[in-house]
Amino acid sequence: MRKPRLALLSLALSAITLMTPTGCALAAMPSTKVYDTGDNLPKPMIMSRFVEMTSARRVDEATFEDLSGQQVRLSDYRGKLVLINLWATWCAPCIKEIPMMDKIRRDNLDKDLVVLPLSIDEAHDEVGAFLARHQLATYPTLIDPKRQVETMLPANIVPATYAFDGEGNLIGFLRGYLDWGDKAVQPYLEQLTAKYARPNKAQSLH
Repeated sequence: MRKPRLALLSLALSAITLMTPTGCALAAMPSTKVYDTGDNLPKPMIMSRFVEMTSARRVDEATFEDLSGQQVRLSDYRGKLVLINLWATWCAPCIKEIPMMDKIRRDNLDKDLVVLPLSIDEAHDEVGAFLARHQLATYPTLIDPKRQVETMLPANIVPATYAFDGEGNLIGFLRGYLDWGDKAVQPYLEQLTAKYARPNKAQSLH
């Protein structure tokens, strides 16, 4: 029974180049290791599909925009655990996740945890109107008019959430829908924040 689960994990971590609907090469999982992350944190059942990586991985910097046109980068959030949540207007599970992700964002405004929603819609100029129609106008999503996420992370599955340490290195991910409103999620995120917002790089690989 364990082999299918190991195969799925191997597929998730493999450096396979896929193709997006636009025909652009899709980013593989980053492969440059920065430091060993040590023992994985104990996970509650709800977070069983979250992969805490054994080595933090360097990610190429990318520039996104908020709906007012201001540029946003991972490097703007040094010293924070950052969750980039990929979503799209055509993805029903993504829309179901939005209120939960927004609650996590608001509940952690005074902590070292940042939630960055990122729409991968090609019609990025229509995202704001879509959110307004669904009474989500205050949701501070980013858009990606230059399709830079495709050079940074796999974006072939939405929703998907990628976790970055306080120096912008990838340290974990969960691809697919999750009930982020479960009561066990916040305590786990607080543990991730404590471990990774200001990571101990004693096990640096450089």
